[in-house]
Amino acid sequence: MYKVVGVRFKKAGKIYYFDPNGFQIENSDFVIVETVRGIEFGKVVISEKQVGENDIVLPLKKVLRVADAKDRLIVEENQQAAKDAYEVCQQKVAQHGLDMKLVDVEYTFDRNKVIFYFTADGRVDFRELVKDLASIFKTRIELRQIGVRDEAKMLGGIGPCGRMLCCSTFLGDFEPVSIKMAKDQNLSLNPTKISGLCGRLMCCLKYENDEYESAKELLPDVGEMIGTPNGRGKVVGLNILERILQVQLLDKDYTVEFNWDELNQEGAVPMQSTE
Repeated sequence: MYKVVGVRFKKAGKIYYFDPNGFQIENSDFVIVETVRGIEFGKVVISEKQVGENDIVLPLKKVLRVADAKDRLIVEENQQAAKDAYEVCQQKVAQHGLDMKLVDVEYTFDRNKVIFYFTADGRVDFRELVKDLASIFKTRIELRQIGVRDEAKMLGGIGPCGRMLCCSTFLGDFEPVSIKMAKDQNLSLNPTKISGLCGRLMCCLKYENDEYESAKELLPDVGEMIGTPNGRGKVVGLNILERILQVQLLDKDYTVEFNWDELNQEGAVPMQSTE
């Protein structure tokens, strides 16, 4: 078992584990750590705990120190420098006539590297741009192409539901979302109805998907014949989340709603064959 603290470097970014290195670190403390990108400033979102070897990537990097007021001042200066770098890069992109959209700029805490995030439809030859930027900023330059979902996460915005985007407020990772999830939830398959600001399927389609899948395995399909206290009937509608069946009774001109859990309790008429 290893002692770790969970650290985030962005508001809704991934959580990385670090060795607390003997420091008394509480949740919401800010710390200085060493990462593959260099020295970074992050926020503790998981207080000290024990985890198994399978839950971490070894070797485990250590917390260098708990951040102080001076460190926070450096972060503010870096954020202002990043804004200035954004303007400079925008001008250089236009000068070189590159088909790319600059999304964000970020300095590492130690100013050892400046990272430019951009989107583009295909590959971009930005070698000359990197040379120009390196001559201006006198530090290591990294241009990182990102996808439209990452762009939405960085820029934020308000989704169709009227709330701030999930990806920019609390989702640490993007999980796969498929059109099948929308079908299982009986949602409109109109792309404008089930797509987020990024143009991809909305992340929230995943939230209730497991419940829908388990319910669909339990409930009969639409068109299946079942037995009810009122006689045999055909399932013509489903309310999956509430487990409500709409059943067209045989030889009758009306439908009856049944709660599936009540229908299946002891003494209820069992499922009948569709044959």
